Amino acid sequence: MTDVPSAPIPATPAAGRATPAGWYADPWQVSPWRWWDGATWTAHTGAAEQKKPKLPMFLSVPVLLALIFVIPAVAFLAVSSPLAVLLGLVPLLIVLPVLGWLDRVEPEPRSSKIHAVLWGAAVAGLISVIVNSIVGVTAGERWAAVLSAPFIEELSKGAGLIWALRRKELDSVVDGVAYAGWIGLGFAVIEDFTYFAAAADEGFLWQTFFLRAFLTPFAHPLFTAWTGLAVGLAVSRGRKVFPTALWGLLLAMLTHAAWNGSLVWSDATKNAAIAGVAVVLFIALFAAAVVATIKLRRGEQARFVEAIPFLVERYGMPAGDVQVFGDWKTLLTTRKTLDKPRRAQFDQVHSTLARAAALHNRPGDTDPVDEAVLHAQLQKARADQ
Repeated sequence: MTDVPSAPIPATPAAGRATPAGWYADPWQVSPWRWWDGATWTAHTGAAEQKKPKLPMFLSVPVLLALIFVIPAVAFLAVSSPLAVLLGLVPLLIVLPVLGWLDRVEPEPRSSKIHAVLWGAAVAGLISVIVNSIVGVTAGERWAAVLSAPFIEELSKGAGLIWALRRKELDSVVDGVAYAGWIGLGFAVIEDFTYFAAAADEGFLWQTFFLRAFLTPFAHPLFTAWTGLAVGLAVSRGRKVFPTALWGLLLAMLTHAAWNGSLVWSDATKNAAIAGVAVVLFIALFAAAVVATIKLRRGEQARFVEAIPFLVERYGMPAGDVQVFGDWKTLLTTRKTLDKPRRAQFDQVHSTLARAAALHNRPGDTDPVDEAVLHAQLQKARADQ
């Protein structure tokens, strides 16, 4: 750490002009200083080091530390059971497009999505393996599956949502569900590596693969979605996440425990019908979650479109932006006509407008600091177009 600069530093980079990357007073007052990367605030906080943070945005200290242990383990599995690792990637092809569709209302930075997946795979995965292994050795595998796994896995995945909230990335209900999905997907992929490797040794690889990859690929994202929903609702209503969102974490643990318990019961009684009923109920729950998610997405989409005229006027944007962003079909059509660099810039404007809409839709007075930050980001995104 170096000395804090003696020159006055503004509370937030000024809107309407380019502000160089550097350490500035944290507008959210989480820490004395926060790193501005020239376009947006980042998650890097602390004393003013006068050096660019060493970690890219898709990493954080917890993720980096966990990866030190997870990467060698995955590498070992890739060598000892390459088919298991290859098959473990299949859920990515199924779940990611769905999460991408959900993310379309308020596009999140790619680095944030990667970080969420890595949190689920590395941080939540490592913590869960350690705790569940200890419980399994001391109390038995069934206790680990029914009690330990639902508790520690949902708690560690939920911590990833709190980390996203700390980074000022999660600010709506749909955000909460989407980040829960990415974290749950990362965890599921790592877990599938180990499940498929063990199943291959026991001669049940393809049965296990069919169950986990095709019948229940959304299991972990669906469990954690309860936590994400509760966190998103708390944020959108301007309430404190703790203890307001605890009901979501409890539901995540209960649904997870019910699923694991049905499988343990089926195995203990040698009654495959129990597992079959559990799968059917899970699919029904998934269908209900899909319907609820579609309604949430449509509601947030409608609120975004309705807010555009107000936002365009408030932030002095060109009147033509009302036609582009104020009609969902026009927004999607316009985006498709752009090349890759211009599409990324368009998404940045869209994302910032969506965050501004979410901010103004919250009950109570709008936080002037949050609005100033979004205004600066919007001006920067507009200037880059």
